[in-house]
Amino acid sequence: MEIQFTLNGKKIHTSVKADVLLLDLLREFGCYSVKRGCETSNCGLCTVLMNGRPVLSCSTLAVRADGAEVFTLEGLQKEAEGFGRYLAGEGAEQCGFCSPGLIMNVLSMEKELHNPDEEAVKEYLAGNLCRCTGYMGQMRAIVKYLNREGGR
Repeated sequence: MEIQFTLNGKKIHTSVKADVLLLDLLREFGCYSVKRGCETSNCGLCTVLMNGRPVLSCSTLAVRADGAEVFTLEGLQKEAEGFGRYLAGEGAEQCGFCSPGLIMNVLSMEKELHNPDEEAVKEYLAGNLCRCTGYMGQMRAIVKYLNREGGR
């Protein structure tokens, strides 16, 4: 099946089998920030933005990207670096394995939520799992980032 989509600002025209997952297609195009974690749509490691909304690429068929605009962390480096400074400022160190999925959701939240409190952030991130932190530093960083002066 022939599909066309925009990946991180670049037009892509490719052929895919009907059962290929978006995660696998994106990795074929060098988007290694998109990771396979739980394979059950529960951990958020595979999160990408499709038409501005977070989607789990491990449970989305690649053909669904036809005509869409898809962003991975590779296409949002500048935005990710801005949020990364907040993580560092809150001492929210982590191994980094789950970071891309978390960051993609934070960047989506930035567009969708207005002055969110911690509860709104927790609800939005319900599907993101991190196995090496207690979330407190991350939560502080996210709330500060989303409510920063001059943000958005």
